[in-house]
Amino acid sequence: MIFSTLEIQDNSPIYEQLEKHIEKAIETGTLIKDSKLPSTREVSSVLKISRNTVMTAYENLESRGIIYSIKGKGSFVKVTTKNNTKPVEIDWQDRMSHYGEVCEAMDILKTEYRYEKGMISFKSIAPEGNLFDIEEFKRAFLDVIALEGEKILNYGYAQGYRELIEYLMHYMKGKGVDCEEKDILITNGFTEGLDILLSTYTKPGDKIICEMPTHHTTLKMMRAYGIEVIGVAMDEQGILVEDLERKIVEHQPKWVYLTPSYQNPTGIVMSGQRRREVYKILCQYEIACIEDGFNEELLYSGSHVMPLISLAGASNHIIYLGSFSKILFPGLRLGWIMADKKCISTLESIKRAKNIHTSFLDQAIFVQYMKSGAFERYLKKVRKYYRDKYLFVVEEINKNIPYKQLCGEGGLHVYIILDDNINERELLEKCYARGVLFMPGDIFTINRGNSSSLRLGFARLEDKEIVKGLRIIGEEIKKYTD
Repeated sequence: MIFSTLEIQDNSPIYEQLEKHIEKAIETGTLIKDSKLPSTREVSSVLKISRNTVMTAYENLESRGIIYSIKGKGSFVKVTTKNNTKPVEIDWQDRMSHYGEVCEAMDILKTEYRYEKGMISFKSIAPEGNLFDIEEFKRAFLDVIALEGEKILNYGYAQGYRELIEYLMHYMKGKGVDCEEKDILITNGFTEGLDILLSTYTKPGDKIICEMPTHHTTLKMMRAYGIEVIGVAMDEQGILVEDLERKIVEHQPKWVYLTPSYQNPTGIVMSGQRRREVYKILCQYEIACIEDGFNEELLYSGSHVMPLISLAGASNHIIYLGSFSKILFPGLRLGWIMADKKCISTLESIKRAKNIHTSFLDQAIFVQYMKSGAFERYLKKVRKYYRDKYLFVVEEINKNIPYKQLCGEGGLHVYIILDDNINERELLEKCYARGVLFMPGDIFTINRGNSSSLRLGFARLEDKEIVKGLRIIGEEIKKYTD
């Protein structure tokens, strides 16, 4: 209370002393504009003075425009504290670290064309939210609150919610992974998982081999940490083994980063034979590998190909980054790292230093939802939905867009490689002028040069938008040959 430091003197009227005390508190910034003053009854009780004296002080201050009163609510400071100090101007751009410079320079929300209302945007590869089973999610939420009560709203553990860890261990075992000496760390989505790994096990100047093209966020994070990215070419079965081995021998990389299933942006699923060949190379040169388990659940047909980590057996050189965000509840930002137990123990300390832990409430609701069987039912529904949409998109592309290669076997996007004479930036500019957006292929490359390619996300678009958008893109492409 502001009056706790006031000592009443005998040399002046008490109401004047109250007024001066309040004015000094405003002048020093103890009281700011619209601050609520203690009630007259409260002040009189604390200072043991007449309430009428306090009321007189407040009335005088109000008549002078220093405070104002609201009936039934109390008295409030009206004036703004005068600041006589010289304004301080910091050049924040000049102080920015390399990490900050890269993150801002590669922030596609700031540097790329922005969506405007009424446009047709193929940029997003987020899932269709209308497919989420909200009732099942509500039920999971209520079950968790009933079972856990206030405990689930308190601090949790950096490694994660135990039931979710156990569920994911069982889930990974179902993918053929030897889990005996492995453990799991829960993260805020794939992005935090990769960030924790890079901040823990790399330093500026280290080299990482990636498929090329590759995930833009991955490129951004690696460059922000000062890592040199080495690209390896791909074909329709995945990364080229001969090129991979040649680059390993030449560059001696610290890591290899791979997305074997539904690679972003191409959507290519690495064949089983190619996976075994790649794994053999990783073993031969004892290279550590980060495996991105992107969108593995959205296979439209056939059977799943086991992840690379399932080939590793008791070996510990494969670290798996998992997430359901591209198909289920991306707003929860839940992901996980599966790795050697000693590795996870270290990463747990890094996680604790960064943000203590991922929301335990979110983790508890999520695992309750998964264990209810709702996820399996949801998958059946969305696989059919996205398969139908994918086939529709491919049909419309074949009607409208001349291309060299159409990539993608599932997931929420397709990747189109165009004739070499087509500049995707020029194409994007022309399409944007006609209300259509897509992701230009240069975003997914190391040097950002023209790649004559584009990625089209289709999950959240209506059929009529897809038809119109692809027709416009096709018309602009055909102008190059007219």
